[in-house]
Order: sequence, then C-alpha cells, then structure tokens
Amino acid sequence: MSIHPIEYRYGTDEMKYVWSEKNRLQKIMNVEVALAKAEADVGLIPKSAANDIAKSIDSVKLERVKEIEYEINHDMMAVVHGISEQCPGDSGKWVHFGATSNDMLDTATALQIKDAVEILENKLKDLMNALVNQAETHKKTVCAGRTHGQIGVPTTYGLRFAIWATEISRHLERLEQLKPRILVGQMTGAVGTQAAFGKKGIKLQKKAMEYLEIGSVDVSNQIIQRDRHAEFVMWMANVATTLDKIGIEIRTLQRSEIAEVEESFGKKQVGSSTMPHKRNPIKSEQICGLARIVRSMVEPELRNNTLWDERDLTNSSSERIVFPESCVLTDHIIKLGTGIIENLRFYPENIHHNLELLKGLNMGEAVMIELAKRGVGRQDAHEIVRKNAMYAHETGKHLKDVLLEDSEVAQYLNNEEIVQLVDPYKYIGTAVEQVEAVVEKLKKQ
Repeated sequence: MSIHPIEYRYGTDEMKYVWSEKNRLQKIMNVEVALAKAEADVGLIPKSAANDIAKSIDSVKLERVKEIEYEINHDMMAVVHGISEQCPGDSGKWVHFGATSNDMLDTATALQIKDAVEILENKLKDLMNALVNQAETHKKTVCAGRTHGQIGVPTTYGLRFAIWATEISRHLERLEQLKPRILVGQMTGAVGTQAAFGKKGIKLQKKAMEYLEIGSVDVSNQIIQRDRHAEFVMWMANVATTLDKIGIEIRTLQRSEIAEVEESFGKKQVGSSTMPHKRNPIKSEQICGLARIVRSMVEPELRNNTLWDERDLTNSSSERIVFPESCVLTDHIIKLGTGIIENLRFYPENIHHNLELLKGLNMGEAVMIELAKRGVGRQDAHEIVRKNAMYAHETGKHLKDVLLEDSEVAQYLNNEEIVQLVDPYKYIGTAVEQVEAVVEKLKKQ
C-alpha cells in the first residue's frame, strides 16, 4: 500500500532508483567488495577471499537480507551475513573484516549522493539552457518593472530570465565546489582510529576509495562528519528557493489582473472542479509548495552533525528521510520548472497594457534625470516631477500632458523631448546588452 506521495505522485524514476532499497543494498555491497580488495592488496586478507566476496554479491537477495535483519535487528550485520552465506569455503569469514557499520553505510551514501548529484547537475543544466533561450528570445520584450508590488520603471523579460539563468549557473558552480567535500568515504573502524587495520589502515582506506572512485576523508571518528551532508542539503534548499522565486513570479504574472504570461494549459486540462473557466498555475504552485519541504530538511541535517562523543544513532533515522526526500523532491521541481519555462505562454497585448497602465507615471525617473542634466539639480528635479506625478495621479491625466502644461518644466524641455522621455520603450538602459553578455557567457559554460 502506497502512503508517501513520493511513491505515487512526485519524483522521477531515475532519482527514486538511486534511493531505493535495492540500490542501497547494492552500494553497500560494492563498498564491502572495495574493502575486501583493498585488504587483500595490503595483505590483511587472502586475495582468494576478496575474489570470492566480489563474486558472491550477485547472489545476495534483498529479501534474504531483510529476513536476516528481522531475526537479528541490525541492518548492516544482515548484509554481512547475507554476503557471507553466499561465499564458498571459509571466504565468508573475511567479509567486513576490521570495519564498522558506518564505514559501509556512510561510504555507500556517498556513492548514492554521487549518482544523485549527476542527475541534479544534468537537470540544472537543462533548466539553465531553457532560461538562457527565453532570455535571448525576449531580450527586447519591454515590460513593467515592479517594486513593492507596484509598477516601477520599465525592464525586459529577457533581463528577468537572464537573472534567473545566472542564479542557476551559480548553483552549478557551487555544486562543482561541493563535490570534493561530499563525495568521500571512509574505512576508519570503531571510533575512527583504524586500530583493527593496524598500521595499514591509511593505505587501505585510500585504496578502497580508489576502487569506488570517490574521495577519502582525512580524519573521522565512527562516522563521516555531517557538516558535509548539511552543506549538500543546504545546496538543495538554495536551488529549491530559486525555483520557488521563479514560481512566485510566474504565479504573480499569471494573475487575472496582470495576465502577462501563463503556464501551458492542456486542451483537456481542468482548472477547477466548480469553476470551469479557471486556468490555474498549478505547476508553479507545486514548485513553491515542495520547495518548503526541501528547505525544512536543512535543520535536521544540521542537527545531525551534533552527536554524542564519537557518534550516536540519532542521525541515522532522520537521514533515511532527509537524503531521499531532499534529492527526489529537488530533482522533481527542477524538471517541473524546466517544463514551465520551455512552454511559457506570453501575452504581448497585456504586457503593453500594463506598461502603459500608469499613464506615464512610471516614467518619472527618466524626466527627473533629464531635468537634472539640464541644470535643475537632482533634488529640485525630483520635487518638480513628484508634484506633477501626484497631480496626474489625482486627476487621472497622463503624466505627459501634465508636464506639457508645466511652465517650469517648459524652461528646460520642449514638447517633443517630453514625449520621448515618457516613452517606456526608450528607457531600458543596457538591459539588452546585459542579456546578450549573459547569453554569450552561459552558452559557453
């Protein structure tokens, strides 16, 4: 019986598989094989035993391991017994030699995170490319900028998409910087001294991680320190927050009163069970909702770094939830966000309408700056435009008409110049050039 929505509603098959019971067991067994090979290399166990251990894992079944765990109530020892009983002769007695549970479990987690990172990285690149394409397409699509929820001076849709694209590029950069810190394993034994491995412990650990193609901790106790994992979870929370920001903006711009853009809407899609006309931004809303869950994982993972002495078990139970949920939901909303951006629908007539909605009031800065250039002085120019803007607001007149009637303004600006200054399409600064620079940079990246 399915209970968790991840089982039947959210997530991609590829990311779910990374955190599946089957793959978890496989990763743990891969670590056991790497340990055995490394121990054989340094002379701690017979090479024949290492070879037998490596061959045996293909015969270990998840059902049998779970059956053993039910009997002995220890998940890691269940795996050890499951491998041992598949080994020929006495080779099974060398399984897990000198290791502690978290040598296997934490190193296996690193292997799972490695696979998860590859999926997330590829999906993020797809999202960045989608944003770059929209930025390039709409680099000259002038629209109303907004601050405090109020219309301000003009901006462009291209600039909005470019801003989001560069934010995603920084997440990719952070991920690359993260990899050496999070993709590490250990073979340190109980409390981290490597005592059971003797003086060969350091060499053994290095060799084992080389087999697994991940990094090796410098020092550790019985577990890999959770500042590493916390950083990874915080990275996912940061990514989720960027998607949350994008989702909020799309939802805002899709409001009936604004209606500048819209999520794609299927021919047979239903918006409401009672209001047949509805075209709700449900994908963006889903992103915003699930981002809250991903962010909520940060606090427990930070707490998982504050364990008793060399270790306790309080991190284990929460991480069985934190790691898979964070990765599955982050992957899910990245894919969802990419689809939204790629299929976003624009309404040029509404974009133009909103740009002109304030009847020129949003162009007050342009007039103020030009008056200041003509010798009025910045502060005096501000007051002249402010008084005219307030009068235009109260009377419902266009700012252009009010300015044309102002004798003080007429001393510095003629009628044609005033008309040009209140044209929003002529006041976007270097927006186009900025977008072009970002597009060129990120396409190379």
